[in-house]
This record gives sequence, structure tokens and C-alpha cells, in this order.
Amino acid sequence: MNQNDSLPPPVDEEASNAGASRQRSPLKFFILVFALTIPFWVIGAVTGLQLLPGVPVAALAACCPLLAAMILVYREHKTAGVTALLKQSFDFKRIKAKLWYAPILLLMLVVSALSFGVLRLTGTPVPAPQIAFLQLLNLCIACFILALGEELGWSGYAIDPMQDRWGALRASLILGSVWAVWHYVALVQADRSVAWIAWWSLYTVTQRVIIIWLYNNTSKSVFAAALFHMMTNVSWQLFPVNGSYFDPRVTGLILTLVVVIIVVVWEPHTLARYRYVG
Repeated sequence: MNQNDSLPPPVDEEASNAGASRQRSPLKFFILVFALTIPFWVIGAVTGLQLLPGVPVAALAACCPLLAAMILVYREHKTAGVTALLKQSFDFKRIKAKLWYAPILLLMLVVSALSFGVLRLTGTPVPAPQIAFLQLLNLCIACFILALGEELGWSGYAIDPMQDRWGALRASLILGSVWAVWHYVALVQADRSVAWIAWWSLYTVTQRVIIIWLYNNTSKSVFAAALFHMMTNVSWQLFPVNGSYFDPRVTGLILTLVVVIIVVVWEPHTLARYRYVG
């Protein structure tokens, strides 16, 4: 008998991942995320504390998507599943084409600069941003940690079974809507108006479409999703003073245009295949 005949068949990692995603329940995940967030909402309501200007203490609930994913993965695959989930934090080796770092790191900076220019041109008195290197570095570190707490749940756990069922674009819109609603209590605690929250919802849902576009084009890298998520929060905090002049109407419409371009160029069902390639 050939020695190779006794060896187990090779593991198809893609098929294994696809099988794991089919076992997941996004609905259970969403319910658990909201349930885990309730204590943070209560603390925010009772204390009225702000971590940063416009950022209530309820923002610490960024850890809840990760906690929800860990609980569900542990039920499904025990410690090995949790370890595999956490390893996605730095799965940058999945990003084969390094060109994708350009939109990951620069897209939101460009959008913020365009928003700043539009506000200035329309007569809104927006001060010039003041950026201190050490402050920026600390902001990036903090925002990346918070982004990982979210993206290990939204991207690392929930999005793949949703894409399997509805395709990338529809799944992104659904997940983006849930993501937006999840923030509403914190936004109310930050004294945002109903109109502001409505426009911010457009801004947030379009962000999620872009995140899934980047995720799918980087071989489903959670690190890529978290890095872009970090840049959205960093750009907002730098606009231009702790986000105090941020206008979600302008930024939301610009991001909507970006999403339209993405959907025109990339096939909506995957957001990872060019429409015009023969």
C-alpha cells in the first residue's frame, strides 16, 4: 500500500469556512449584541459621562459585538472556535494585493477633506483642523481597538451567512441598518437631533457597504475591515475639532456617491467581481 494512502484527505479551508458560516445565526447574534449593550446604555443614561466630546460612555459597548460572537462561537466550536475568531484580528496576510491599503487608509481622509471643502464653499464657518502627532497616534490606537471589538462581530461572525443568503450588497445594507440602529441610544445620549441621526444613518449604512466591499476584496480580512473602521472614526474626530463640525448630510451624500461607483464597477452580488470583465 502506498504510504500516502494512509494520510487523511487535505482540508479545504474555504469549504470549511463556508460550512462554519452556514451554522451561524445572524439573528441570534443581533439579539445578543443588543442585550449585552443594555448595561452600557443604562450607565450612559445615569451618569451622562462623555469619553470625548460627542462620544458618550455608551460607546464602550463597542466590545459587545465581539462578546456576542465569542459566546456564540464557543457554543458552536468551543475554545478552538474562539481562538480562530480572535486570530482574525491580525489576518493581514489575507490582503494579497497591497493596493487595497490605499482605500482602506485614505478613502475616509479624502471624503473628510471633500466634506470640509464643501462646507467651506457653502459658507459654513469651519475652522482649520489642528493635528498633533502624539494625539493622532493615541487616537488611532484607541479607535483600532474599538473597531476590532465591533468588526470581529459584524465582519468576523455575522456578514458571511448573510452574504450567502442575500448577496453582498443586500447583506451590507441590512447589516448597516442594524449597525445604525444599534447606535441610536448612544446618539440620543450625545444630544443629537432626529434630523442629524437620520442623515448619520445614511452615512453609516454606506460605510458598511464600503467595509464589506473591502472585506470581500481582501480575501475576507477582518483586519482590513477594522482598519477602515478605525479610519472612519479617526477622520470624524479630526473634523476638525473632535467631530464638532461634522455634518452627516454632506459626508453621507459623498459616501453614497462612492457606493454608487462601487456598485457600478463591481457586481453587487459579491462586490468583488468586476462587471465589465469578459
